[in-house]
Amino acid sequence: MEIVYVYVKKRSEFGKQCNFSDRQAELNIDIPPNPELAEQFVERNPVDIGIQCSTSMSEHEVNTERSEMETRGINHIEGGWPKDVNPLELEQTIRFRKKVEKDENYINAIMQLGSAMEHCIKQNDAIDLYQKYFDDEDAVEVMEEAPSAKTINVFRDPQEIKRPATHLSWHPDGNRKLAVAYSCLNFQRAPAGMSHESYIWDLENPNKPEIVLKPSSPLVTLEYNPKDSHVLLGGCYNGQIACWDTRKGSLVAELSTIEFSHRDPVYGTIWLQSKTGTECFSASTDGQVMWWDIRKMSEPTEVVILDITKKGQLENALGAMSLEFESTLPTKFMVGTEQGIVISCNRKAKTAAEKIVCTFSGHHGPIYALQRNPFYPKNFLTVGDWTARIWSEESRESSIMWTKYHMAYLTDGAWSPVRPAVFFTTKMDGTLDIWDFVFKQRDPTLSLKVCDEALFCLRVQDNGCFIACGSQLGTTTLLKVSKGLCTLQRNEKNIASSMFERETRREKLLEARLREMRLKEKGKVDDEPREEETPVDLEELVTKAEEEFFDIIFAELKKKETEAMKTSKPKQPSLEAEEEVEGEDKREEEGGGGGGGEEMPV
Repeated sequence: MEIVYVYVKKRSEFGKQCNFSDRQAELNIDIPPNPELAEQFVERNPVDIGIQCSTSMSEHEVNTERSEMETRGINHIEGGWPKDVNPLELEQTIRFRKKVEKDENYINAIMQLGSAMEHCIKQNDAIDLYQKYFDDEDAVEVMEEAPSAKTINVFRDPQEIKRPATHLSWHPDGNRKLAVAYSCLNFQRAPAGMSHESYIWDLENPNKPEIVLKPSSPLVTLEYNPKDSHVLLGGCYNGQIACWDTRKGSLVAELSTIEFSHRDPVYGTIWLQSKTGTECFSASTDGQVMWWDIRKMSEPTEVVILDITKKGQLENALGAMSLEFESTLPTKFMVGTEQGIVISCNRKAKTAAEKIVCTFSGHHGPIYALQRNPFYPKNFLTVGDWTARIWSEESRESSIMWTKYHMAYLTDGAWSPVRPAVFFTTKMDGTLDIWDFVFKQRDPTLSLKVCDEALFCLRVQDNGCFIACGSQLGTTTLLKVSKGLCTLQRNEKNIASSMFERETRREKLLEARLREMRLKEKGKVDDEPREEETPVDLEELVTKAEEEFFDIIFAELKKKETEAMKTSKPKQPSLEAEEEVEGEDKREEEGGGGGGGEEMPV
C-alpha cells in the first residue's frame, strides 16, 4: 500500500516566468586603467595562500588488548604406525611398508596425489622466486653520504655500585645478545659491597639483563663458544677460569682449581677451533699462557711461559694483556704484553725456547688490543699508550703504519670484519674513533663522543654495522655506523693490499739502511786503537752526577731570582733618585763649608 501526498502551489507564487533568447554581445561599460590609483595600494610579494588538496580524514584512538608472547617448541617424531608395529624395529616397518604398497587403494591414492604434486613442482620450476639477477654487478662505490654513527641502545649496570665494563662478546647465532663482563681493575681499591655479577643482555630489552652470571670472583673477560652458543668462558680477577652453560642456570658449571690457575687477573681468553669445541686458552699478567679443556678443568693441558730470554723462567716472564689467535694459522698465536712488546709464539714447537718465535716492540706502555686483519692475517693491529699501530710479520724492527699521538690514552681497538681498511679505537676521554686509511691517513674518518667517562672496551658485530662500547661506569652503548663504513668498497681489497706491501717494502729498506750504518760505525770503532780501560769508580760517578744535578738546580734558582728582581725593579727608581738628591745636597753643604775655610788664608 503506497501513501501519496500531493503538494499544491499556485503558478503566481513561483514568480515571473523567464524567457531566454540568443543575441549579440553588448559592451555595457569600459573603464581604462589608471596608474595613479596603484599608488594607493601596497603590493604583496610573495603571497602565501594555504591550499589543502588532500581529503579530510578523521582520527580515532583505540586501546587494543595487550597480548603476551611466548616461545614454545615442538619435537616432531615419526608416527602413524599401527599399535602392533614397533617403529624402532626396522624389520617390522619394512614388512608393513611392503604390505601397504601392494594395496590397490594405496596405488590409486598415490596416482591421484602424484598429478597434483607434479603440477605444483612444474609451477615452482617455471619461475625461480629466489633468483638473484644482479650477481655480476661490481661492488658498491664509495658512498656519497658522510660517515656517521648513531646510538641504538644503552645498557646500564643495574648495580648501585657501578663497575667498569671490561670485556664484551657477541652471541654467535644472529648476534641477538651481548655478554658483558664487569670488574674493578684497581688493585685493592674495589669498594666494599661491590657485586661480582656479569650479565647477558638482549638487544631488544635494555631495562633488565636476560641472564645473570654469578662467578666466585669478578670477571675480567667473557667469551661465547662459537660452536655452542649456550657455553661461555670467563677469566676471573683471581686468576681462575670459569665456564657457564646457560641451560643449567646462573651458577658456574666448571671452574679451574686455584692451585693450577693463573696468579694474576686473566686478561685474555680465546676458544680454539677444535673438533670437540671444548678447547680454549688463556693469558694473564703473571706471564703464563695456559691451554684448557672444559671437560677437565682441574689443571691446564699445557703451559707456556712468556720469557723472551728463552730460559723459561717465570720471574723473567712478561705480563700478558691481550691475546690473538687466527684459526687459519692453528699453531701460531700472539700475545700483547704490559711492557709494550708483542710476542709471536708457536704452540707446536718441541722446546720451551723454540715456542717464543720473535718479538715486535714499539709501544711505550701496555698493549690493550691485538688483532690480525681478517683479510690479510700477516698484518695485525696493536693499540697501546697514545697510538694505534699496524704491523707486518715480515718487518720486525718497527710498525709499517701508525696513528698520530693522541692527547688521551687509547684503551681498545678492533678491525672491521667487512672492510680491510677500517678499524676502530676507543680513548680515555670517552671518544670512539673510526679510521679508514684508504680515505684518510692522518686523522680518523669519524670521531664520536660516546659518553663523558672513559671507554674501556669495544666489540664489532660480524656484519660490521653495530659496535658495542663499554665504559668506566659500566654503561654499554650500542652504535650503528652508516652504510658506507660497513660496505665493501670497489677495489678496496686491492688498494689495502698494495698499501700494506708498499709500506712493508719501505720499512725493509729503512731497516737495511740502518743495519749498514751500524756496521760502518762498528767497523770504525774496531779500527780505532783501543785505549786502556781504566777501572770505573761507581761512587765517584754518583757524586759527580749529584754535583751536576745540584749545579743545574742552583742555576735555575738564580735565573728565577734575577727574573724576579727585573720584574720588581720599576718600583725602585723613585727611592734611588731621592737618595741621590739627598746625597747631592749633603755634598753641596759640605763643599760650601770647605770652600770658606780655604779662602781664609788667602
